[in-house]
Amino acid sequence: MKENCNCSHCSNELCIRKVPIFSSLNHDEVGKIAELIIHRDFLKGEMLLHDGEKSESIVIMHEGSAKAFKYTPDGREQILYVFSEGDFFGEQNLLSNRLATYSVEALTPVKTCILSKNQFYQLLYQHPDIAVKIIAELGERMIRLENAVQGMGVRNVDNRVGGLLLEFAAKYGSESKEGTVIQLPLSREGMANYLGVARETVSRKLSQLENEGIIRSMNNKSIVILDSEALTEIAGI
Repeated sequence: MKENCNCSHCSNELCIRKVPIFSSLNHDEVGKIAELIIHRDFLKGEMLLHDGEKSESIVIMHEGSAKAFKYTPDGREQILYVFSEGDFFGEQNLLSNRLATYSVEALTPVKTCILSKNQFYQLLYQHPDIAVKIIAELGERMIRLENAVQGMGVRNVDNRVGGLLLEFAAKYGSESKEGTVIQLPLSREGMANYLGVARETVSRKLSQLENEGIIRSMNNKSIVILDSEALTEIAGI
């Protein structure tokens, strides 16, 4: 892990401009926040946060992706969320003095921007609109988590696999002549842990979608969605 306190670390592109909750700030305000930020880099596989840890900062994803996960009582990994550029975590530690309720591990090399608790509070006092945006984002996360929990018992596997691919398309997809190309942030096993199913089930469902001409595997790390309407129908959205 490397640490840097200069925002030139972001290659002259201020990291906080990538974060939706800071989108309402003007140039001067962005510059002031940039002065408060500490940067930390993590290698693939490094831990950004440990379950049960006390953190005094909010962590913003500048580059890369990371998984939030817990271990079930029987020792299985359950992925709760995949953080990507512009996402943030650690807010529960700042807003309620709670210990972390999940671990975060880098899926790729990651660059983060970190604000301490005191700086974060000053920011909220000075810019209430940011507080409102954070509340809105946390509300959206709660909805996604509730849907995921409900989906484990109600939605069938086809729905869940289709929904996950659409989620990844929205966050990691890029348009091509064929369709939407997705650089998958998770392996087949990781996708299975996210959905709460067996790895073989995910592989079988992806093969089924490919046979039906809805997706095409480019390699182990990327696929292209050829028929987004059909995938949306399968996801039940």
